[in-house]
Amino acid sequence: MEWEKHCWAEVDLDALVHNFRAIRAHTGGNVCAVVKADGYGHGAAMVATTLEQEGAAAFAVSCLAEARELRRAGIRRPILILGYTDPLFIGELAALDLTQTLLDETYARELSRRAALAGCTVSGHLKADTGMGRIGFPLRGDFEEAVAGMEACYALPGLHITGIFQHFAAADSPRPEDEVYTRTQYELFRRAVERLRADGFDTGTVHCANSAAQLLHPEWRCDLVRAGIILYGLQPGPGVDFPALRPALTLKAVVTQVKGAAPGQSFSYGRTFTASDPMRVATVCVGYGDGYPRLLSNRGVMTVRGQAAPVIGRVCMDQTLLDVTAIPDVQPGDEVTVFGPGAAPGADTAQTVADKCDTIPYEVVCDLTRRVPRVYLQGGTVTAVRDCLAAETF
Repeated sequence: MEWEKHCWAEVDLDALVHNFRAIRAHTGGNVCAVVKADGYGHGAAMVATTLEQEGAAAFAVSCLAEARELRRAGIRRPILILGYTDPLFIGELAALDLTQTLLDETYARELSRRAALAGCTVSGHLKADTGMGRIGFPLRGDFEEAVAGMEACYALPGLHITGIFQHFAAADSPRPEDEVYTRTQYELFRRAVERLRADGFDTGTVHCANSAAQLLHPEWRCDLVRAGIILYGLQPGPGVDFPALRPALTLKAVVTQVKGAAPGQSFSYGRTFTASDPMRVATVCVGYGDGYPRLLSNRGVMTVRGQAAPVIGRVCMDQTLLDVTAIPDVQPGDEVTVFGPGAAPGADTAQTVADKCDTIPYEVVCDLTRRVPRVYLQGGTVTAVRDCLAAETF
């Protein structure tokens, strides 16, 4: 199977399956695979197809467009839309058998009104806001009013309440005050679920644990856990270390030119690097247009011929320069590991890229752009290629 070896992301499906199995074994329950943002940059359709075969109980996405993609790919399991969907699309929610997050009573009533006009019924999960502060019934405010709003949704025609969930704000933080906050969120959520049940309402599928919470508190698994970043082998945060995870994605590119440089020669935009000694410099066809952060200018480290090669000068949109003076025989066409699990000692992984850019590995992998083909491997062999810019997808 061929693709242009320019800049591409290799996704190890064996690592993905390994992570899924490790998560399921650790939590001892059902796993909802979170595949929003194109499967955190790994390719949602292929990730979901692989994990449905592994027994994923459900999938979670951010929006209707992402849910459509999964159904087009043949995914049959339940799909929960975690965010907002315009009520005008209620008919499509029903036709695709999607589960919509119900963020408050006003929104639920508008969905109900649209469902009546369309003559359909849509499943919904109640979203409890226990302290994240984004969307949901605000349990930290007036608890009684929030619960009353939830209960009112059960009587709305055209809506079928099939679950309830919440999201932790700082489950990945080791700070004592954040650990207290996380436990308070859980207790508030549990209290709301118990109240609904005591009042005679069927809470359906109950879920509260995101990636960090399920690793630190597998006892909070409820009816299922929502596995996001950990599916892809990356740690959720500084307070969590799950050694069983295997990073699934490696960003690669190729050397396009190698040239000598004399002392005093400067490089790239802004001339932010000047050679102090004779050098050999390699140009690599990856840049911020591919999702390689410009913040790695003069800071990133790639892997060439199994050795660490530092970035010199500013990262450009499409190209980046490396110092390969200490690496013998570097030639045009040599494969470069930009970042990933196969990095040489001292070279970058997604986590070190995130650390250098003062961000999180979530952003690093999600930022890979559509011009970067996703190349899928099983048993070390390429089994599929998704190239969004190609005339065909192989």
